[in-house]
Amino acid sequence: MLPRHALLCPVVLTLAAACASGAATTPPGSDRSAGPRHYVAGRPAGPIAIDGHLNEPAWGLARWSEAFTDIEGSTRLAPRYKTRVKMLWDDQYWYIAVELQEPDLWATIRERDGVIFRDNDVELFVDPSGTAHRYFEVEMNQFATVWDLFLPKPYRDGGHAVNEWNIAGLQIAVALAGTINDPRDRDHGWTVELAMPWAAFADSGRNVVPPRTGDQWRVNFSRVEWDVDTVRGAYVKRKDAAGKPLREHNWVWSPQGVVNMHVPEMWGFVQFGGVRRK
Repeated sequence: MLPRHALLCPVVLTLAAACASGAATTPPGSDRSAGPRHYVAGRPAGPIAIDGHLNEPAWGLARWSEAFTDIEGSTRLAPRYKTRVKMLWDDQYWYIAVELQEPDLWATIRERDGVIFRDNDVELFVDPSGTAHRYFEVEMNQFATVWDLFLPKPYRDGGHAVNEWNIAGLQIAVALAGTINDPRDRDHGWTVELAMPWAAFADSGRNVVPPRTGDQWRVNFSRVEWDVDTVRGAYVKRKDAAGKPLREHNWVWSPQGVVNMHVPEMWGFVQFGGVRRK
């Protein structure tokens, strides 16, 4: 994705420059005292149909993650709406489910590899090697539109997004608890369900895929949430006195300590657990 933190405020631009050396810088008032979060993904006991409904027994046995927090941590206001994830894996796929509370369902982008975070979205960041380089990002909105990209290195180190990287064989479904783009009612939320083939993360043989039982990858999830108003029967982004959209909210699974998802050394960990099933 584009370096969204560069669009937020001058303070963040200064921070990004300070990080150019590769060392993670935590500004005053940020919170990383709890350390990165961890999740152990088990193996499903049966098949999973990617339909967004999470009604298979395997999902019922998988634990939910902690609720998302503000990207900077607990020193900031807690998110208004709850977000949480589950993960499973087998020899073919990495399964991910994200549940998002949302009273106003809306989306605009239907083009693959569009700038999805201009809508409300959920984002996955994956660093299989744990080197903070050669990592992957996937963004999804309520239309199940996807932006998948690869970054050889973080933006702070002169990196750029490779939009040509696509997850061949990706399965995605979104289930809506409400009516999209209709402000006349109050909605409840949306659920994203993914099955991603391991080959997408092989990186020309640099990474071991599928992972071995006990392997750990660096991973984080982000939710972008825009404030909206209803104008002439449609949702529009809330604006400031100058007529510009208010800054988006950034809520994450494992707090970054900075308003920047592209600091991979601050991501959490997923451990691939369980026993291989015959």
